[in-house]
Amino acid sequence: MGILVYVVIVSFTYALIRTTLSILGFGKPRNLPPGPTSWPIIGNLHLLGSQPHQSLAKLARIHGPVMWLKLGQKKTLVITSAAAAKEILQKQDLSFSTSRNIPNALEAHNFNDYALSLLPIGTHWRLLRRMTVTNIFSDKSLEASQNMWDQKVKELIAFCQKACISNDYVDIGGVTFKTLQNLISNTLFSKDLIDLYENSSNEFREVVGNIMVDAVKPNLVDYFPVFKKIDPQGIKRRMTRHFKKILSILDELIEERLAMGTSVHNDVLEVCLKINQENPEEFSRSRIKFFILDMFIAGTDTTALTVEWAMSELLRNPYVMAKSKEELEQVIGKGKNIKDHDLVKLPYLSCIVKETLRLHPPAPLLIPRNVENQVNLFGYIIPKGTQVLVNAWAIGKDPSIWEDSKEFKPERFLTSPIDVRGHHFELIPFGAGRRTCPGWPLALRTIPIILGSLINNFDWNLDVNVQPKDLDMTERFGINLRKANPLCVVPIPLN
Repeated sequence: MGILVYVVIVSFTYALIRTTLSILGFGKPRNLPPGPTSWPIIGNLHLLGSQPHQSLAKLARIHGPVMWLKLGQKKTLVITSAAAAKEILQKQDLSFSTSRNIPNALEAHNFNDYALSLLPIGTHWRLLRRMTVTNIFSDKSLEASQNMWDQKVKELIAFCQKACISNDYVDIGGVTFKTLQNLISNTLFSKDLIDLYENSSNEFREVVGNIMVDAVKPNLVDYFPVFKKIDPQGIKRRMTRHFKKILSILDELIEERLAMGTSVHNDVLEVCLKINQENPEEFSRSRIKFFILDMFIAGTDTTALTVEWAMSELLRNPYVMAKSKEELEQVIGKGKNIKDHDLVKLPYLSCIVKETLRLHPPAPLLIPRNVENQVNLFGYIIPKGTQVLVNAWAIGKDPSIWEDSKEFKPERFLTSPIDVRGHHFELIPFGAGRRTCPGWPLALRTIPIILGSLINNFDWNLDVNVQPKDLDMTERFGINLRKANPLCVVPIPLN
């Protein structure tokens, strides 16, 4: 204990001296972007609060869309406008997109050396990106999975039908999450992981859940790297245990597949094993396991959350719900599930998805980038080692771009060319540039298919004590933007 106290005292003294010198201007780069005055040691951490995306948006209204902060020891650049985002993500892409600023929790078990979203741009990043785009998210791969998708949507609707008969509540986000876990697990290794009717969790789902919980916990080390070796909150140690467990489970899946001998599945695991046999050094077994884990985590949570936010907005806006139901009835018929080929004929449903992604982007702050070499941005000098945060949440609510920016109005997209695929910087829920989320083709199919099927098969009732306009829309900040209180509603038969 004595040594630990000594280390903490020395560390804080060191941080205090460095911070004081910085405030006095020693070693401080000139011509930094504007920003709030920072305090000794903590910098501007006290300004973030429990909803950093909202706090940063308020600060940007004072200091501008290119803003400088000091978060503990972390030099931080915050981007809060479409024009600045375009400069970062497209025009100066090489300067700002080569590497990531890695949260300490995701360095556990060297996860950051394997995960596509965290790797620096290089040979292995290109290999994984190509595999992902070709074997999971290409039109050909997605179309080949249609029968399996249809089956999973049928199972979801059957679950809701049972709740309808018994007049039970349905946790929209929860059941959508389970459905997507089975959809992704079948895509990856041809297995269901979850029974929709069981509340208990299997080991794989439980460990993945633990990873997602610990990954978003505020971590002192992320703001004060001097404490890395101590890991005072034990977050990295817990994450290491989680990764060991999940990799052991994936090892068993691989052994089970190899024991089958002749290939009987046409899934991602089969593709990975084939590449491994052809070039084991380029794509080792460890890389296979981390790749599958990365795809599983990335492919479930964000889509489920978007469906939940969309359903919440529809229940708060009965006119929009009625208009969407009318479109569905006219195009495919009341009481039918949505199929992939229907989507092109459902423009209003597409507008609902876009408007949901505008107001409730899955990642309110895009994954932090790291400036590897000093760079000039709009005449400001951005020092080496600066982390860059792009506030996609704030850009989607910019009143200079969006009329009635806080209102849910899907109609705005009926005549607007703005899309969500990363070409229009006014709306970047999946990022933009070479670091655009490769999973957007899957999300833009699964979200409207699941949402449309839910509202075309049932009417939905809120709690009798809740009026639509009073539905709780409080956000809970994390890597992904959640509802603070899950949406639980009762499905009722269609008239």
